[in-house]
Amino acid sequence: MKKNVMLLLFLIIVLKINAQTFKELTDSALYLRSNAKDTVDSRKSLNLYKKAFTLFPKELDVQSLYKASVLASELKDNNDAFKYLNHLLALNSDERTTWDYLTFKHPQNEYKNLFNDSRWRIVSAKAQKMKSVFFKKLHDRQIEFQAGHLKQNTYIKAKDGQQAYQHIKSFDRYQPKKYTGYSIKFKVTDSLTTSYYISLPSHYNPKKRYPLLFFLHGAVSSNGLSNFQKASWIMGGWNRYYTKYAAVDEVIMVYPKGSKKYNWMYPDNGFFMVPAILREIKKSVNVDDDKVFITGHSNGATGSFSYLMKQQSPFAGFYGFNTQPKVRTGGTFVQNILNRSFFNVSTDEDYYFPPDANDSLNVIMKKIGADYQDHRFNGWPHWFPQFDESEPAYQLLFRDLKNRTRKPFQKSIYWECDDVKYGKTDWIEITALDTVSKQADWHEKINFDVYKLVEYDQLKDTVITTDTLFKAFNFPRKSGAVRATFSNNEFHIETSRVKSLTIFLSPEMIDVSKKVSVFINGIKRAEKMAIYDRNFMLDNFYKTYDRKAVWIDRIEILILN
Repeated sequence: MKKNVMLLLFLIIVLKINAQTFKELTDSALYLRSNAKDTVDSRKSLNLYKKAFTLFPKELDVQSLYKASVLASELKDNNDAFKYLNHLLALNSDERTTWDYLTFKHPQNEYKNLFNDSRWRIVSAKAQKMKSVFFKKLHDRQIEFQAGHLKQNTYIKAKDGQQAYQHIKSFDRYQPKKYTGYSIKFKVTDSLTTSYYISLPSHYNPKKRYPLLFFLHGAVSSNGLSNFQKASWIMGGWNRYYTKYAAVDEVIMVYPKGSKKYNWMYPDNGFFMVPAILREIKKSVNVDDDKVFITGHSNGATGSFSYLMKQQSPFAGFYGFNTQPKVRTGGTFVQNILNRSFFNVSTDEDYYFPPDANDSLNVIMKKIGADYQDHRFNGWPHWFPQFDESEPAYQLLFRDLKNRTRKPFQKSIYWECDDVKYGKTDWIEITALDTVSKQADWHEKINFDVYKLVEYDQLKDTVITTDTLFKAFNFPRKSGAVRATFSNNEFHIETSRVKSLTIFLSPEMIDVSKKVSVFINGIKRAEKMAIYDRNFMLDNFYKTYDRKAVWIDRIEILILN
């Protein structure tokens, strides 16, 4: 209490002695309002706002006008309330919307004293019109963004499978885009929508293929779905270095909006979103299919790691700041990284995944021969991207991204899953599990103990380390796994607890003029001539709109024990 009184006296002295700035006046007004005991204090606060607006008319800002209008309404000073509301609406723009202060929940709680004043209908109608114009612009932009030729009927007229294959591989008839930024509404369920914001390079050329990077936000439990996003919300602040270096390297940036129920970490309801958004984008802009990446911070970094473990096929590489490298919806099968890579940025004061645990994971990744990087920055907490000192990490990230390319036809694959919904990577898919059968010797469960937890005490600005003991990963279900290679039209596959699988074929993997042989656990199980199966090829293409990993045929195998 004494501390608050002393601070109030200090602020009053500052106002009396110094030449007041707009910020000093409005900060003082806000402090008085927050600590007001009666209408006298509230009136003093409003008078400070009035003084600030009178002395500095060119510095009027949205938040101060909003707070002053609410205060005037509460004090039944209607003339001032409407004056500030009109000023507020005058500051409206596409990137700085102000109509929402009058059209969302606020009027019912904050402007009720104005409802019987005839001016309320006028100012409210003005705000509603601004809202309608705003959403009409969003809608028109989305229509313009999604216009294009890459639709399902593009290839229906192909006379045969080989022609369809060539059409898919060579398609480049994308349309120019009027803007560099678009907020796109995205369907989550029949009754729910969210949005993603896509930022294109400043000189986007529809004839050129561009790398694309998804950024997955953290704090999913405290976020909600949103039908639109603005560049000012997401491209500055903590994301400023993504904006900076994506512009330099001409990388398309995509920012999906998740929520507690629909996200990329837990539960599984929203895990489909990122691949589905990518599919939509590929219909509209020229994406390099072999240079699509995912990054994120905190829960978003865990999401990036989860796509690496569960659904990696569309992506070339995975990145994360302050990651908890763990699948929350099933087993964490770390050997799945062998087909891709992960680039981690960790800090030694991070509570989310402590440094000792990162060290243990580094040892495991090195042992299995994974393409895994852990860049440790000492002296920083979980919210490392907030600080300017994080910039070198982004420089490293974009350098890695620039040099990394997906290889969907790699000759060797390891894949493990405990849910066949996520049974596919590149050219092989586990279609059924047999978890009652014996596990192969090479099919091992990799895990490690976490012994230390880190907490950051903001008040004392100190790091507290406590002892603990728990396993890094959970394995709620039994899994199946495959180890597969191909060469000279022969596929050799080892299986463990797998009942059936499918091999996807591409002319980039095999000689189509010769038979393909498949050996399962050392026994020849199939032999066939691959064909350009038009319907199969198109069905698969429409699931991803991937113009590089195009599958012309498949071989389905039922495993015999």
